[in-house]
Amino acid sequence: MSAPTSPGPALEPAAVRSIIIGLMLAILLGALDQTIVSVALPRMAEQLHGFELLAWVVSGYLVASTVATPLYGKLGDLFGRRVMLLLAIGIFLVASLACAMAQSMPELVAARVVQGLGGGGLISISQTIIADVVSLRERGRYQGYISGVYAVSSVAGPVVGGLLTHYLSWRWCFWINLVLGPMAFLVSRRALARLPVPGVRRPIDYLGALLLSAGLAAMLIAITRVGQGLAWSDLHNLELLFGSALTLVVFIAWETRTAEPILPLPLFRIPAVALCCAVLFLAYFNLIAMSVLMPLRFQIVGAVAADAAAWRLVPLSLMIPCGAFCAGRVMVKTGRYRPVQMVGAFLVPLAMFAIAIVDIRSVGLTALAMGLAGLGIGLQFPSSLVAVQNAVPPHNIGVATAATALFRSLGGAIGIAVLSTVLLASLYGGSNADGTPVAGAEILHNMMAEIGSGEFSRDGAIQASAEAAFERIFMIGALVALIPFGLTFFIPDSTLSGRVRTEPEEGTTEGKTAVLPKPSGGA
Repeated sequence: MSAPTSPGPALEPAAVRSIIIGLMLAILLGALDQTIVSVALPRMAEQLHGFELLAWVVSGYLVASTVATPLYGKLGDLFGRRVMLLLAIGIFLVASLACAMAQSMPELVAARVVQGLGGGGLISISQTIIADVVSLRERGRYQGYISGVYAVSSVAGPVVGGLLTHYLSWRWCFWINLVLGPMAFLVSRRALARLPVPGVRRPIDYLGALLLSAGLAAMLIAITRVGQGLAWSDLHNLELLFGSALTLVVFIAWETRTAEPILPLPLFRIPAVALCCAVLFLAYFNLIAMSVLMPLRFQIVGAVAADAAAWRLVPLSLMIPCGAFCAGRVMVKTGRYRPVQMVGAFLVPLAMFAIAIVDIRSVGLTALAMGLAGLGIGLQFPSSLVAVQNAVPPHNIGVATAATALFRSLGGAIGIAVLSTVLLASLYGGSNADGTPVAGAEILHNMMAEIGSGEFSRDGAIQASAEAAFERIFMIGALVALIPFGLTFFIPDSTLSGRVRTEPEEGTTEGKTAVLPKPSGGA
């Protein structure tokens, strides 16, 4: 085992604030791009003649960012967070340029995949850097700041994307990154200059990285194909799922034997790590599904335009940072995280049940239910992350944080695929002239076309089928949300330290602590 890295010097409050600003810019870059394309997708497909590949503009980014997340965590532990964050920003910007200049849908999808490889590092590395410079007890406050930037970016994304698409072109959804990106690069480069860089070079588990990436990519592609309407029994889906299972089994076997695993499996023997990763997986299962399916529900059932549907997501998105802010404050004052997790996990199933049964045309009640869901999810995010970072050795904080990001992304990918599949299977619109049933995807396409032409009607069996289908998927979401509440009872609770833990010195079993000054000012 290599000698531990020596901690860097304690940072002044001004230096901590400078670092946080750099991280917030990096996260703004990644979070804005996840949602800014949502309103512009139909225009992209129309101009590039590729409606059949429309979903992959989102799915390609999600799959790539998911498989890249653990790699950034490990490489950040080996080579330093600063260099990996700057590399992620650089990849993201080059891919944004390729997206803006794409001349066909295959080119756009390929560029989005590369963009996802950069985006996968923006959030996970940023969250890990907070662990390098802020004590566990203060960390919840800063995670709240990060969650706030993420949520505001998510809210602004569809609106900004819609305005850019309407007044300029959908390509400006990517050109704007070339305005924000260099700013994030320069600020991060300067602010993170004082971060410690590992003094040793350990071997990189290239084979493990390849196996993990291939296994996850195959699984997510298969699930995404199902979410797009293909059957589980489709031959290509079965081949992808079998290949994924085989590859991940080989990956697990390899990780137990290699000296420097890309994803140390013993981490998941720590109860707090395993349980919190499961909580985050299920929280994102519902969050991403709501973020994608609620606007569709607003348009299909509520007959509102795309921009209005985006605005109705505001209660959900704004209450997430409110929950994260409250979680951070409680953890700072009490030094405990499990009570925060339990409250958040209790609120989400109640909110999801309300979302399922409330008439979508009742704007006030729907906003209240969505706000409650956002509050509950927001309470779980920083508390679960801090619990994981509290439970692992300092030299594994980077890869443990990346593991939480990995499970969040997996939860989102699987959630939207599973619930989209249920939605498509639940829709019924009679039969075509040849007697074949009308597919759910065709029903959605026809209903969206009616809305666009102003001929939408709320009467008829198809409309009733759509309302019942959306109610069913959010009932399923409510049942899924009950699981994290049960898991929180088994998460070990402990008092968070007010000091930044560092590596143990050679010949000792206890770690040194580098005391960082408390940041001045309120949240």
